[in-house]
Amino acid sequence: MLVLIDESGDPGFKLAKGSTPYFVVAMVLFRDLDQAERASVAIGKARESLRVKPEFKFNKSSDAVRDAFFAAVRPFDFGVRALVVDKSRIYSPNLRGNTERFYNYFVQLLMHHDAEALANAHIKIDGSGNRPFQREMKRYLRQQLGPGKIASLKFADSRRDDLVQLADMVVGAIARSYRIGDRVRHNRWRQALQSKIEDVWDFR
Repeated sequence: MLVLIDESGDPGFKLAKGSTPYFVVAMVLFRDLDQAERASVAIGKARESLRVKPEFKFNKSSDAVRDAFFAAVRPFDFGVRALVVDKSRIYSPNLRGNTERFYNYFVQLLMHHDAEALANAHIKIDGSGNRPFQREMKRYLRQQLGPGKIASLKFADSRRDDLVQLADMVVGAIARSYRIGDRVRHNRWRQALQSKIEDVWDFR
């Protein structure tokens, strides 16, 4: 199994000064590696035909590019599981006061709340943070999840990994559906993913 993980939003709590009201983390699951390879090829071809450089990023894409991207990946067999955090509901000083702890906690919570989907998974996380942070996160996830779920875990540069770009587009689509305003437009790309979504958990 191959799992790609990315997030949308930030772990900050200065909501009146620009911090995002929601933090969303999602994982894309490929249970068939052939499907993953074929999806990767399709994403590369879509990037060339749409003249997207250097990578697909949901928040930097036009509506037309988003539509074309999700049309390109729809034929492939993958699942999506996501966790949505309304930060106004978080009261823990430990989570509010430490961005790395906040990030690590909700990534492991998503992976723990997996309906037994993860088994010896090869996991790629969109690369961010310095090496000490990455080492600590690997240690923390293995400790929290226990044996059997993680076969390997590495951080990947999304500019060089088409499937990490898929995770970015997926989590961006789910996060956009929570934006206040034009609900039809904001929900449009989540609806495009509906057949792939196994669970979207609104954290309470």
